[in-house]
Amino acid sequence: LKEAGMKKLVIDLRGNPGGYMDRATSIADELISGDKLLVFTDGKGKRFDKETRAQVNGAFEEGPVVVMVDEGSASASEILAGALQDHDRALIVGRRTFGKGLVQMPIKLSDNSELRLTISRYFTPSGRSIQKPYQMGKGEEYEGDLRKRYSHGEFFNPDSIRFDENLKYKTGGGRVVFGGGGIMPDVFVAKDTSYNSKYLYELYAKNIIREFAFNYANTHRKTLEKEPFSKFLDTFVVHDGILRELVAAAEKSGIPRNPAQLSLSRPQLQTDLKALIGRYVYGRNRKDGLNNEAYQVINKSDPVFKEALRQFTNAEALEKGDFGSLNLTRK
Repeated sequence: LKEAGMKKLVIDLRGNPGGYMDRATSIADELISGDKLLVFTDGKGKRFDKETRAQVNGAFEEGPVVVMVDEGSASASEILAGALQDHDRALIVGRRTFGKGLVQMPIKLSDNSELRLTISRYFTPSGRSIQKPYQMGKGEEYEGDLRKRYSHGEFFNPDSIRFDENLKYKTGGGRVVFGGGGIMPDVFVAKDTSYNSKYLYELYAKNIIREFAFNYANTHRKTLEKEPFSKFLDTFVVHDGILRELVAAAEKSGIPRNPAQLSLSRPQLQTDLKALIGRYVYGRNRKDGLNNEAYQVINKSDPVFKEALRQFTNAEALEKGDFGSLNLTRK
């Protein structure tokens, strides 16, 4: 990216459930200078306590960074977002993350099953616990946390989020951030459900959209490949004829026609189909292993991504430590 001329960076962690911790801290290390603390673990005793610090001269320690998160960002992605936020290295845009910050040790049992024993928790550099609260014996309440957030409006209105004044922390530059589980964004962007419908849900549930896009790409591959992806991105339209074919394919799979709901979800369907067709036709031809055609289509209408691009002025002020110039309005 730097060789291609990158000056500003957006990292998309939405829907990222995590992975290996060392991958997250390695990415953070590329963006955070010196030997700053990236994450630490704390348990009942000292045996499993550990600090992880920046060690290398990173590839992008200077330059504005915006990180996109949502309720599907969990575990290692929260470690990355928390480290960047606590060191005022990146502006966080989106919605509060999932809140999964337990360190578990696998123990093999004699019947070849496995016990995962929680031994400690992950904390951001400022001391915030990433793990959301839970109580023994209330597993259903814990598992239903996202439904609870949805029902009381947290995905749609930042004013519905209740901050615990006893869980105030400060970033390296002195900005106030809150604990209580998950990483709270600096700029809130509401979840967009304007195109949702039962019909759209059924198409996703039965994998109709993906299968249709795959078949369409195979059928029209030779014609589409005559033009570069840039031309496809600018000119290809999922027109009424394509949608009629999709509806017919859905009917064959047991999903009845619903013109009213199809009309409501039409913009979302057009975007998703174009994104997948672009991926299936052009992504396979890349020799560099990258496959970002779908995102290039989706980002044109993605409200969180568009807001992230608008926030680079704030990200530049944050990087310079000019906190007085930050204008963090909530969307």
